[in-house]
Amino acid sequence: MRTVRIILWLLAIGLAGVLGYMTLEIGKSGREVAEAPFGVPFQLVDQHGKPITEQAMRGKPTALFFGFTHCPEVCPTTLFELDGWLKKVDPDGNRLNAFFVTVDPERDSPEILNQYVSNVSSRITAIGGPPEKIAEVIRGFRVYARKVPVDEKDPNGDYTMDHTASVFLLDKDGRFKGTIAYGENPDTAVKKLDNLAKG
Repeated sequence: MRTVRIILWLLAIGLAGVLGYMTLEIGKSGREVAEAPFGVPFQLVDQHGKPITEQAMRGKPTALFFGFTHCPEVCPTTLFELDGWLKKVDPDGNRLNAFFVTVDPERDSPEILNQYVSNVSSRITAIGGPPEKIAEVIRGFRVYARKVPVDEKDPNGDYTMDHTASVFLLDKDGRFKGTIAYGENPDTAVKKLDNLAKG
């Protein structure tokens, strides 16, 4: 009986050691994820047709929004509001980056992106590129985007896009710091951007 108890104690000690090690590794893994830049590396083009990579989102905190130029309400509203918030938080434009990445690269050429974003803001840089590369970025930044036919009977006809409507907030090293939801209270959005800029 005593031998059984000793074996059980040894098993319990061994199990506690394994659990402790696993907890340490999971915590370490979580910290590494939190310390890593959000998203994936990319090689795309801006609205002027110039190459742009994820490095453009380094050095200063970034506000990042995914959308498309045929968007009837969410995208133009968000870009207009974001421009206003940026003017309040960073009037000189030296504290924050802001980017608009298309989720509809088939229609959103650099020229169309330039016209679209320039009508709203001089502070927001639009990003596009080949559909396959945009798809990698959408997946890598954990963005939801789906093509939806305007007429269900004609799936190959005109379409719109369902997509994530939040603005992603990244620190100067590209790490995820939070979001601004669509329709968020403007004072809250400004405070979030101000905190990000101070970060």
